[in-house]
Amino acid sequence: MKWKTLDKFSEESGMTKESIRALKKKGIWREKLHWAKAENGRIFINVIAVERWIEGKPA
Repeated sequence: MKWKTLDKFSEESGMTKESIRALKKKGIWREKLHWAKAENGRIFINVIAVERWIEGKPA
């Protein structure tokens, strides 16, 4: 699955929600690439893009 909720991604990856929010706030994770906000306000994480970021590969 390409997109996971913030809660599910945090649980499965071991990253805290706070650390994910910090990456978003600092602009390290870019909106519409690494994360997106749905119309209902929920945050979703693009697992594939984040894996590429972790591996140091271009987006």
